[in-house]
Parts: sequence; structure tokens; C-alpha cells
Amino acid sequence: MPTRNGWSVAGAAVVLLVAAFRLGYSELAVFGFTALAALLTAGAWMLVRPRLTIERTIQPLRVTAGETAAALLTVTNETARRCPPVVAIDAVAGGVTRVPVPSLAAHGTHRTGYPLPARRRGIYPVGPLTVEHTDPLRLMAVRGARAATSTLYVHPVVDPVRPLPAGRRPEEDGATSSAAPQGGIAFHSLREYVHGDDRRLVHWRSSARTGRLMVRHHTVPDECRMTVVLDTSAAAYPDEECFENAVRAAASVSAAVLRAGFALRLHTTAGETMTASADGHARTAMLDLLAAVRRDAADPGLAALLSVVPAQGTAALGVLTGRPGPALLGTISRVRSRAGTVHLVQFTRTAGEPARLPGVTVLSARDPAEFVAAWNGPVAR
Repeated sequence: MPTRNGWSVAGAAVVLLVAAFRLGYSELAVFGFTALAALLTAGAWMLVRPRLTIERTIQPLRVTAGETAAALLTVTNETARRCPPVVAIDAVAGGVTRVPVPSLAAHGTHRTGYPLPARRRGIYPVGPLTVEHTDPLRLMAVRGARAATSTLYVHPVVDPVRPLPAGRRPEEDGATSSAAPQGGIAFHSLREYVHGDDRRLVHWRSSARTGRLMVRHHTVPDECRMTVVLDTSAAAYPDEECFENAVRAAASVSAAVLRAGFALRLHTTAGETMTASADGHARTAMLDLLAAVRRDAADPGLAALLSVVPAQGTAALGVLTGRPGPALLGTISRVRSRAGTVHLVQFTRTAGEPARLPGVTVLSARDPAEFVAAWNGPVAR
């Protein structure tokens, strides 16, 4: 296919040749035929198509906002003759990166790297990667896809904060309930013997008193769960920066919960949910979820708290939001009894008095630095 330069040269050749024959200027014909010869030479050059194998790898696939990811390009000439130079074109985060690849000897390999932008949180497709083959004058060009699309995760920054403080200290073995799985080490209650029960669990004193064979009922202790809720409604935030600050705070608090060894429930008011115990995979899954969240005008905001906060089993609840209306803030009071402690963090553009809600610790911050200072101060104590 002719490039923009190629079309320009072709148009000039036609104009020069027509003018030469109509006006009788042989000099114009020389220029016209020269332009036409350049096009024919470019077309002949393009008949030699490079046969290349291209592999693109991204290291690492997950980075924190502000860090640098890199793509490594490995190009191999599959033919027994030297191939012409080409340009690899990769689509990255809505932009285009052009990577020149030099002429390769027979079966030669070339490796090169290029940076990938990771300035803002998000999930970015990288690719598809295409190869552009042109002639030396760039009058003709052919493009073809050579590598599939990859995904780059840009996680929110995690600040050093303390975990959510629980309102009551769980038992050393954890709390128990009749709904918990059987077979653990925590004693829950006595119950009547059922065929198949371990005879070593028989409680002889109670059996003698009731006249029925009674056994000790052991369960797996309930985990002490911390719930973090991120408001993803567009109406709650004055601008995108306040929302990004709330996402960063949600990541920081959630990471602190997992680091402290607690189980985590992470919810967004749009309906995304993650429930996990403390391990390395849980942290990655949590950050992947928060990398993808966006504000949405149709999001119900804090009204969703009634459905996402469980009726029981939450030691502490943390809510991250902006400046929602009084009616939505009132929803927090309605779920106050479902958790040992409740903490509300509001991100705003200007300094102001935080909301006042009975039994709820409320913080107001304008940026991550203010949030970290406030959270690690009175909230942590």
C-alpha cells in the first residue's frame, strides 16, 4: 500500500507528466518519470517480504502506579537470506510505541526493550503488536499483526497504615457458631450422639445426667473478618482525584488487614466483591480488583451498604467515600450494629468538618498524606 508520501509522489508524477505533454516541457517529463520510477522501485522492494517470528513479553505484568514496566521484544529472521529492516508498532494504553528493528542476517535474532507507561492506576491492554515493512524512501508500506494482546495491571499505591482496629478482641481460638464447619478444635456445645461419632468425644457426666449419650460438638473457629467498602458512585466525589485517593486508601487498609493475618471482605458499591484469607494470592487479587474500579453515575453509592455488609461476623467495617449526601451517610448508622467498630473516611478537595455519626469514627482527608497521618493516629489507637 502507498504511504502518504507515496500518494504524494504518485500525484506529483501524474501532474508533471500531464503538464509536460500539454505544455511541451521535456524537463517536466523527466521529473515525472523520475517520480514514477521511484514508485516502481519501491514496489519492487516490497516484493521481498520478511518472514519473522516475534515474541513480546512484559516484565512485570503487575506494577504500582508510578513505577515502570517494560516490554521485551525478540525478533527472529526465519529465512536463509538477510531480511530488510522493519518497524514494530505496539499499542500501549491508548498510545502507540514504534520500535525500529534493524536488518537481520539469515536466521538472526534481535532483542530490544521499550518502556510501558504505568503512571495511572488501571488495567491496560498492550497490543496487538504489528510489523510495518517499508521501502527506504517510505513510499510503500505493509503492516501485519504478529503478537497477541497482553494485559498490564497498574495497581494503586499501598501506603503504610495500620489495620482496622476491632471493637472486641476475638477469642484465641476464634469465635464459634453452629453454622461453622465441624471437625475443628474449638468446643461449641454438647449434642446427642449420632451414629458414626467418635466415641472419644462422649461426655460421660452429661450422658449419665440426661440418660442419653452426649458428645462434645467441636467446630472450626470462625475467622475474625474485616470488611472494607469502597464507594464507587460518581455523585460522591467532586472530581477524579478524590476518587483515586479513596481507591488508594481502600488498597492501603485492605493490605494492612491481610498483612495482620485477618480475613478480608472487600466490596465496592457497584457490586464487585472479594473474600479472602491472608496470603500472597489474596493481596494480588485485591489489588487487581481495585486496579479496575471506575466511578459510575448509575452506582447506588452508600445505599448498597445494606446489602454488602453481612448481618454478623464482621469485627470491623471501613468505608471509603467522598462527600455523599446526608441520606446516604445515614445508611452507615443503619449498619452500625453489624460490626464491632465502624470507620468512615471522606476525601474532599477542601478542608472541612467531617460528618458526625453516633458510634462511627469519621476522618476527612484531602490527600493520601493526610489520610495516613489521621489513620495511623486516633483511628489506630
